[in-house]
Amino acid sequence: MAVRIVPDIHPRYMLQNMAMSELDGMPVLSIRESPLHGVGGAAKRVIDLVGATFALAAFTPLMLLIALAVRLNSPGPVIFKQRRVSLGGESFDILKFRTMFYAEDESRPATWTGRNDPRVTTVGRWLRRTSLDELPQLLNVIFGEMSLVGPRPERPELIARFREDWRGYMLRQHVKAGITGWAQVNGLRGDTSLRKRLQLDLFYIRHWSLGFDLKILWLTVLRGFVHRNAH
Repeated sequence: MAVRIVPDIHPRYMLQNMAMSELDGMPVLSIRESPLHGVGGAAKRVIDLVGATFALAAFTPLMLLIALAVRLNSPGPVIFKQRRVSLGGESFDILKFRTMFYAEDESRPATWTGRNDPRVTTVGRWLRRTSLDELPQLLNVIFGEMSLVGPRPERPELIARFREDWRGYMLRQHVKAGITGWAQVNGLRGDTSLRKRLQLDLFYIRHWSLGFDLKILWLTVLRGFVHRNAH
């Protein structure tokens, strides 16, 4: 069944599964099945499972060393869990190596971490700069909560704020959240422009293909995990 709506967003935010027509001079969007459903979605899921399983096998020795370092550096759990939002607004617990002092982890405000943030531990600062704190999210991918490639997931309370300030922001939830994405491989990490990040996220959604996913994965490996904007 086709669904037609009168949009309050600019046409440049139209997604790959939207077609625009006019009714009495008024723009109307026709929403079709998501491009990530069907064969394309199944193929993406296969890539996620194979890639995440291979990466877990390759990084397990390093992850064990990181877990030991986190444990020795400060008291508290090795793995940090936090509610994030993915496809269709569904929430899940994202997994990361803990990078902050435990008391701060439990009650920190809904803000991004800044440079030289005093809440971050010594080991945590290194993990953030190298993005190695993200490795446990390979389990989120295997569980089907995330994809290897997609817009980075945000906290529900931040999304509630961004949806009011940035038109089109909720379109990011049209696809599953990812460990890496088009915005990240273009340097938009950490405390960088939300507008530019949103533009690249929407570009990815609109132009999604398996080839695009593979390009992003290759660029992630080619450009490495370390970036000046990661902190």
